[in-house]
Amino acid sequence: MESRKLAALLSSLISELILLLLLLFPSSSPLSLNSNSTNSTNSNSDANLFPLIHYFLSVQKIAASLGFLSISRKRKRTHLPEPDAGPIDDEENPELGPRLGSGRVQLVLTRTPDSFKNCFRMTSSTFEWLSGLLEPLLECRDPVGSPLNLSAELRLGLGLYRLATGSDYPEISNRFGVSESVAKFCTKQLCRVLCTDFRFWVTFPTPNELESVSTAFQTLTGLPNCCGVLECTRFKVVKNNDEIEEHSIAAQIVVDSSCRILSIVAGYRGDKADYKVLKSSTLCKDVEEGRLLNSPPVNVNGVAVNQYLVGNRGYPLLPWLMVPYVEALPGSCEENFNKVHSLMRVSGLKASASLKNWGVLSKPVEEEFKIAVAYIGACSMLHNALLMREDYTALGDGLGDCDQSTDYYGGLEENLIGSKASDIRSALATRANELHD
Repeated sequence: MESRKLAALLSSLISELILLLLLLFPSSSPLSLNSNSTNSTNSNSDANLFPLIHYFLSVQKIAASLGFLSISRKRKRTHLPEPDAGPIDDEENPELGPRLGSGRVQLVLTRTPDSFKNCFRMTSSTFEWLSGLLEPLLECRDPVGSPLNLSAELRLGLGLYRLATGSDYPEISNRFGVSESVAKFCTKQLCRVLCTDFRFWVTFPTPNELESVSTAFQTLTGLPNCCGVLECTRFKVVKNNDEIEEHSIAAQIVVDSSCRILSIVAGYRGDKADYKVLKSSTLCKDVEEGRLLNSPPVNVNGVAVNQYLVGNRGYPLLPWLMVPYVEALPGSCEENFNKVHSLMRVSGLKASASLKNWGVLSKPVEEEFKIAVAYIGACSMLHNALLMREDYTALGDGLGDCDQSTDYYGGLEENLIGSKASDIRSALATRANELHD
């Protein structure tokens, strides 16, 4: 970054100097070397001025080239200690401390797949891609008057190590050879960048994009117009006051059939029921006011089936939210629908389990409530980024403790929602039964 700043400064100063020369030596054609000029004095001045300006322009091009070369320089690679290694000794690992001549702390990277998987929950190529993508934002937000002088790779490594392993800051400090305050700053900085500048990695699809989402679900189960799985998962948080208090945070997500997160909202108290979280979310408001899931319905056995999500028994049955039947009889249409419904929900459960596989979220978070929410958001962004890269390192194989809820919404479904939602579910159940037969 320093060479780029110097190049920009030199280029700016040279431009101002050229402008000043042109103002001091005006001429109708200042860069002309025509010997037939009527004023020999001006002609000589112009002739003397041209080589000088040409020289400054050449210097300006060199400065611009310097800036370009500083951007395209090749990154240095070094060695990262294994997760089970002891504390780092700066004398034995000089690359992890300020180096004489460079004055900058560099992260040492190895190419062993296990090291990257255990330390960062991603492949080495994904780490380098992410480092290059985030570098300008990670390096430009240091505390005022206190530049950290750390490479982008080290800043990213510190934050990812905290998220991936859940290690506390004293351990991170010992392992990377930085202070605890620096480790904490880099972690918060990474979360801030991901949740603000790259929040578009988690965004609800456009109507055209939803067609491919519903097509994927239909290929999987045979049921049309499903646009996602609605899940509400909870993460534990520990408050260290006079007495240790354990709370939880509820996070509501919508997931497609490939486990990609389409929508997330986090920050609700964990003791809030799933349907209350839904009713409080902008997702519910946007759907009910026609801003989402508003494409024309499809005909299923004579019933107009709107675009819909699927959710567990903790949600009410709505025209745009299909939940399983309670106490379905064996061999019935209802039971076949429930089986298909469970199959559609697998991607949502898998995504929830994958979020909990991030080390910082796999155990009670000993941070402020808002920091824990930032961790959930950052891990969600990274979850989608890895899927986009076809890097399945952090994607869990199982469903973990995100089991299918045994609690169910206790409202009087038929009386509260009328017949529309029931008719849609019945039509889908009939279709599921036909596919089963």
